[in-house]
Amino acid sequence: MRDVFDIYTIIFLALAVFIFLRLRSVLGQRTGRERPPYDPLSGRDAVRSSAGDKVVALPPRGAEAPAQAPGADRDEAKPANRWQGVAAPGSAVAAGLDAIAAADRSFDANHFLAGARAAYEMVVIAFAEGDRRTLRHLLSREVYDGFEAAIREREAKGETVETRFVSIDKTEITAAELRGRTAQLTVRFVSQLVSATRDRSGTVIDGSPDKVTEVTDIWTFARDVSSRDPNWKLIATEAGA
Repeated sequence: MRDVFDIYTIIFLALAVFIFLRLRSVLGQRTGRERPPYDPLSGRDAVRSSAGDKVVALPPRGAEAPAQAPGADRDEAKPANRWQGVAAPGSAVAAGLDAIAAADRSFDANHFLAGARAAYEMVVIAFAEGDRRTLRHLLSREVYDGFEAAIREREAKGETVETRFVSIDKTEITAAELRGRTAQLTVRFVSQLVSATRDRSGTVIDGSPDKVTEVTDIWTFARDVSSRDPNWKLIATEAGA
């Protein structure tokens, strides 16, 4: 019986080794060059919002740029006006965008502006509604603290704000620079808003629920270009003329 058991054991072991080798040849081995796992927050999808959850990627990162042939000169392949519609050739803004794009090849100015527009509207509405969760994801700590303090003061007075976007007429990059590994982009927004603030009794004490007002804001966004996180944070705000 021992001899029979040994023979069957050897047969099963041989089959196991054979199956392992076949699977190995079919499935392959990890080499460290595989495509990274899909990150649902860094795709090119438009900003989505719902009553229960709000997510924004600013900007959604583009696909990885194709590798260049050895010895290829990137400057020669650069379009004469690569920032057409975003920055004038030879301007300080164009030079800043060039520096950012050199540090992060996935950077796309038009996708950034699309994300900035969406984030602008989302932040303004979230501030009016006192939505701290959304603000915390989109703002730097310093800016969030300022917004949160204003919301807290408003709530203590029993005031409420009603804000509605009619349109965003202009979104333009007015400054761009790379500070170390941190990209900073300043954007000027010109929008048409309907906004009114009411007291505890519901009386309008500021603005108007029926009047459209033109509003200009200048916001600065920042992102660490060495980070895998594609999201930009709002780091400064000011009213524009």
